[in-house]
Amino acid sequence: MKFGVTLLADDLGTLAERARLAEQIGYDYIGVADSQSLFRELYVSLTVVAQVTNRARIGTAVTNPLTRHPAVTSSAIASIDELSNGRAFLGIGSGDSAVLNLDLRPARLAQVKEYVQAVRTHLTGKSYSYQGRDTHVRWANSSVPILMAAEGPRTLKLAGEIADAVLVHTGLTPEILESSIAMIREGEDEAGKPQGSVEIWAFAKCNVADDRDEAMQEIKMALAASGHHAFRYTLEGKYVPEELHESVAVLQREYEPMEHEQLGHTRNATLSDELGLTDFLADRFAVVGTPEECREKVAAIAKAGVDVLLATAIGPKPDVIIERFGREVAALSG
Repeated sequence: MKFGVTLLADDLGTLAERARLAEQIGYDYIGVADSQSLFRELYVSLTVVAQVTNRARIGTAVTNPLTRHPAVTSSAIASIDELSNGRAFLGIGSGDSAVLNLDLRPARLAQVKEYVQAVRTHLTGKSYSYQGRDTHVRWANSSVPILMAAEGPRTLKLAGEIADAVLVHTGLTPEILESSIAMIREGEDEAGKPQGSVEIWAFAKCNVADDRDEAMQEIKMALAASGHHAFRYTLEGKYVPEELHESVAVLQREYEPMEHEQLGHTRNATLSDELGLTDFLADRFAVVGTPEECREKVAAIAKAGVDVLLATAIGPKPDVIIERFGREVAALSG
């Protein structure tokens, strides 16, 4: 299993330092989050990352179909691919804080499908009729792989059909990963793809510390964010125990998008404890605790069939977490 890190572009100078650090430590992938209300502009940020790295694959983790036209996204990621000498990847999901902070509803499945099809066509330089209008990026000639984020059964299956890789956001437990991967393989089969041709990525909120309680305390707001995103709309097929359904419903109602991934004493940081969801969400969405505990969790994720684990360092000192996870967990996990 390979490892990557998702960076939050709080400022461009720090972003450059963290991207350089991640590559030096040995991460194979560097993703940048897309949320215009919270972080620096996505493709400006990726330009910075491209200029300070020379080996790691770099890309969006993830963008959405609503805040940029597919021709704009295609032109942007093809430019990043050119600048990075062919190292770009494009992650696409339905939209989270970038969309919610514009008071929009995340994209429907049909919208995501059309968007992926439009981008894939635009990247070849061909025209595509998007929402009834002919669009193109005439200069593009790129084979940027498309990574699709997915959490529900229908989304996982569609991702297997149309994407080159799937970022599983259903959870990290072996049972859930194996079930999610089976749905992706169904999509592969329906599309006539060779079995196993779609890469499996998993997304983890991460904090490594000498004391598990300390690590858990720093990551609680990110646990709430993952639960809010993964359990939107429906709990069907998402392996949430019935006794937690009401707590998850309250999380959906009370989560504050403007505080998304924000450190400190925020409403989101207290929600998981108040609702009795902390342990459930940590087991489901995080690699958190001592190095030994994290290595054990990572081993189970790899055994379930994941090809790439994409970690987001959550805590007041992300650089320390990126380094400790890279050196004390990833490097020792085979």
